[in-house]
Amino acid sequence: MRIALSADHRGTAAIKQLAEKLARDGHEAAVLGDCTGVACDYPENAYPVGLAVARKEADLGVLICGTGVGMAIAANKVKGVRAAVVHDELTAEISRSHNDANILCMSADLLGQRLIEKIVDVWIATPFAGGRHARRVHKIEAIERGEDPALVRE
Repeated sequence: MRIALSADHRGTAAIKQLAEKLARDGHEAAVLGDCTGVACDYPENAYPVGLAVARKEADLGVLICGTGVGMAIAANKVKGVRAAVVHDELTAEISRSHNDANILCMSADLLGQRLIEKIVDVWIATPFAGGRHARRVHKIEAIERGEDPALVRE
């Protein structure tokens, strides 16, 4: 699987370790942007990951900042991105199975490396459930097109 990753200065160490783990697991992991040794603004690193996922240059994306929230807000501005802030394995699983999230956002400050890696493993392994959840994803896509989601039936 092709996975685009990035982080701000608070998540740089975690994202580098995660990229190495994903590569060991057989994934094509690309870290986009580098904040090593300097403070950087999370929108600048969320954007290329969002673009890579939206353009299908990456299958999934992973973003890490202090809380995960800033990265999610920035990434969700890219059309076609469904970025979810996740704090544990359950929210990772539901973000994929119910919401078809294509970018995972996590907190460098609140999660340890081992938990980050466990969350990513669950997230990658969980398929989208489809069914009633597909209708809801179609409603999100309608919002991106500037349409009323209440008018979407399928």
